[in-house]
Amino acid sequence: MKLLVVCLGNICRSPMAEGALRARLDAAPLAGRVEVDSAGTGGWHAGEAPDRRAIACARSHGVDIGGQRARQLRPADFDDYDWLLCADADNLRDVRKLAPAARRDRAVLLLDWAGIEPGGEVPDPYTGGPEDFRRVWQLVDSAAQAVVARLSIT
Repeated sequence: MKLLVVCLGNICRSPMAEGALRARLDAAPLAGRVEVDSAGTGGWHAGEAPDRRAIACARSHGVDIGGQRARQLRPADFDDYDWLLCADADNLRDVRKLAPAARRDRAVLLLDWAGIEPGGEVPDPYTGGPEDFRRVWQLVDSAAQAVVARLSIT
């Protein structure tokens, strides 16, 4: 299975979620059976490392996301990934606009698909402070735990 986590710029939420998912998957019997990547609906940060605050927050939980590089969502992603897990409703709307009709149902909200918060969104911490990044980590790590549990029973 291949999962793509999507946010706006691919420098805060989706890299943190990718890191949390990778860490949880690597510690589970699913290691090596599920691939995870991330992308942004916008491309202005393409090639950049995640936001330094996102890197520091993930590192404080033992997860290194410093080697990730931002990229923009591309048409091939709709064929390459089984699920596109979006951080919020705006990104979900944008992803679905770009998706071929037959793949639109594979774009979903991350927290909803994980089963932890129906209709829930991961707020963008970019203009916030350390507490906002900690809150995002709590959400994406909880989602990662739930995704591992979901995939372990399928």
